[in-house]
Amino acid sequence: MRRPFIISMLDGRATVFVVFVLGLAVIVPILNLLVPPSSPFHIPNHLLPLFGKYLCYALLAISIDLIWGYAGILSLGHGAFFALGGYAMGMYLMRQIGNRGVYAHPVLPDFMVFLNWPELPVFWYGFNNFAYAMLMVLLVPGLLAFVFGWFAFRSRVTGVYLSIITQALTFALMLGFFRNNFGFGGNNGLTDFKDILGFNIQAPATRAALFAASAVALALGFLICQWLVKSKFGKVLISIRDAESRARFLGYRVENYKLVAFVVSACLAGVAGAIYVPQVGIINPSEFAPANSIEYVIWVAVGGRGTLVGAAIGAVVVNYAKSYFTTGLLAPYWLFALGGLFIFTTLFLPKGIVGTLSDWAYRARMRTSKPSNDAPANAERAPAE
Repeated sequence: MRRPFIISMLDGRATVFVVFVLGLAVIVPILNLLVPPSSPFHIPNHLLPLFGKYLCYALLAISIDLIWGYAGILSLGHGAFFALGGYAMGMYLMRQIGNRGVYAHPVLPDFMVFLNWPELPVFWYGFNNFAYAMLMVLLVPGLLAFVFGWFAFRSRVTGVYLSIITQALTFALMLGFFRNNFGFGGNNGLTDFKDILGFNIQAPATRAALFAASAVALALGFLICQWLVKSKFGKVLISIRDAESRARFLGYRVENYKLVAFVVSACLAGVAGAIYVPQVGIINPSEFAPANSIEYVIWVAVGGRGTLVGAAIGAVVVNYAKSYFTTGLLAPYWLFALGGLFIFTTLFLPKGIVGTLSDWAYRARMRTSKPSNDAPANAERAPAE
């Protein structure tokens, strides 16, 4: 009997991951808000945005794994989509400040008053509305990915050339956003946020809600990617990754499949950036830095390319290590540790953490399922029930 698609989509590993993430959305806020600080189970306020940031990074890593692990598209510019989603959210948060800014202007953000802007730019219109801002979170990264992918994939740009072009794209955006006359705060970016949906952004309850939103977004993003890769669309993506010319010969419009995956990935990265910004309290052009996009790829490689769950785990593991090793005496050596981790993964764990563990589990099952040496070689198999 054929199983329903939703059941076949959520295999054991995927089910555990989704249940665990959604469990975090409930348990962590409870431990922060309801458990007294004297309890060893209490989660301090300063850890909540840090954990939420990890979950945003996990969603970003899953979006990269969708195109790299399953379509063979190595993007070194996904920081652009992440930052654009963050800027869309930051523009909404800046419009909520109103006359509570340093210059008390009811419409213009402080940096525009400081730079003597006469009026609000047209592209800032509508960002006082949350629904419009959320639309831009999806539309701006998605539209950029669509335009870029349309020309790149139809020109059959692949491999290292595509990676270099994506990196050039994010570098060009970084240079543009650094300019004061670009209208996005220049070098300082957007910060000093006050409210989100009318709630104080620094309040513990708001921080707990933002963490829960990060967990729910991660679970939904994972389910979307899992649905894509388990469907016929995902099978075609894998065939394109493994033998693009053969898939094209069989009649598949390779560029269309790549384009859809690339746009979906960009939108997920934009959502990750949008939830990331209110938790860290700032968005500036450094998020476009090409080095960031390279680091995002390292997360996926460490966790396990082509596993989705591994990408999320890799993002959390690497960023936890970054938080640990960038404090105290070990701080100057973090970049060396990160480079060493990537080299170690490439040489000894080419399938990443999850991919390697899956291989070990598979080999263990094969060893235990082998027939005993004492059994006759010509023994008949039991009839199937």
